Amino acid sequence: MNEVIASVLLVVVLLALLGGGVWVGLALAGVAWFGMEFFTPRAAGDAMALTIWGSASSWTLTALPLFVWMGEILYRTNLSESMFRGLAPWVNALPGRLLHTNVIGCTIFAAVSGSSAATCATVGKMNLPELKKRGYPDAQIIGSLGGPATLGLLIPPSIILIVYGVSAELSISKLFMAGVLPGLLLALLFSGWLMGWALLHPDQVPRSDERLTLRQKVHEARHLIPVVLLIGSVIASIYTGIATATEAAAIGVTGALVLSAVQGSLTWANFRAALFGATRLYCMIALILAGAAFMTLSMGYIGLPRQLATFVGSLGLSPGMLIIVLGLFYVLIGCFLDGISTIVLTMSVVLPIIQAAGIDPLWFGIFLVITVETAQITPPVGFNLFVLQGMTGRQVTYIARVCAPYFLLMVLALVLLWHFPAIVTALPSHM
Repeated sequence: MNEVIASVLLVVVLLALLGGGVWVGLALAGVAWFGMEFFTPRAAGDAMALTIWGSASSWTLTALPLFVWMGEILYRTNLSESMFRGLAPWVNALPGRLLHTNVIGCTIFAAVSGSSAATCATVGKMNLPELKKRGYPDAQIIGSLGGPATLGLLIPPSIILIVYGVSAELSISKLFMAGVLPGLLLALLFSGWLMGWALLHPDQVPRSDERLTLRQKVHEARHLIPVVLLIGSVIASIYTGIATATEAAAIGVTGALVLSAVQGSLTWANFRAALFGATRLYCMIALILAGAAFMTLSMGYIGLPRQLATFVGSLGLSPGMLIIVLGLFYVLIGCFLDGISTIVLTMSVVLPIIQAAGIDPLWFGIFLVITVETAQITPPVGFNLFVLQGMTGRQVTYIARVCAPYFLLMVLALVLLWHFPAIVTALPSHM
């Protein structure tokens, strides 16, 4: 009974702090302090100091700021223009034509950014004006950018997979490899949807007057070489075991600096802006992780995870029903919290439940990230919706509506992963 009272009060305090505009990390730490101070005999101040220090000094977490920095560097280079020039000649033959540059561009940039918002903003700056100028309908331009941009959370190097790996104490390298095939599956589903739409609405797809020979297409594809080399160096170094996730992140930063220098965009102003941008973003994430680590400790002392796991276990849910319930739960709270906050806030409770049900935590991590992806395009706190609103001037409700088919495609992907778990586990099993 005490655990029930404590959990209700903790939820009330958390909602009050978040509703009052308190930063998520501070809100989590505040709830943890409240719970430990009033419901446990442990000294809250001592526990807070030790837990936050332990969280902040984690070596595994070192990969996170490096990948964030790599994405910031590439964000300020001529990568977007180069990608469009390299991709456009190859997609003109597909139904939907240049709309596929959104999907492919997001897939490529996701592999070098790790951030959904950065992927959406970078590819959007390049493709939105180009596609609009060529007469493509706004609904398809915006939808085919907002949905695929969520791949920034899944395709390695993924910031949110690092956060999950730290929270669940799993190998970051294996998580990265687990995200590759599901990410490519989603990209294929997105392109398949565009082709189906184009075949049903041929009158809305502008005709292409550009006719390039194979030799000309290959010549234009040279603009993709630097990006492909950077992606290959990061992923191959992890997959072959040459480097850990942290070392691969360092390789990525070095490669991004070299790439921007070769492109002539590595100015002192850009270097400084990238460094400060990465610092600000990482500090926000680190604060959330520190607050969540303290909250995890507090909930452990109160006994809430054990009680909740016992309660869910007593319901006798099959693993399939449990996954459905958890999926609906994450979609719901994802409408109000960002992905990182969602994961660190719930891991201490959910992880014992899925382990007791015999669900592979590695598989669940990919399931969780795709579920969190859906929240990027669902109001009221869909980050991609706000990024697109800033770039297009459209209402959030309109953007959410045109992105709705991609939400359903992500649900379809989750169903496929449940029935074919090897899509997730095949690559990590060979490491």
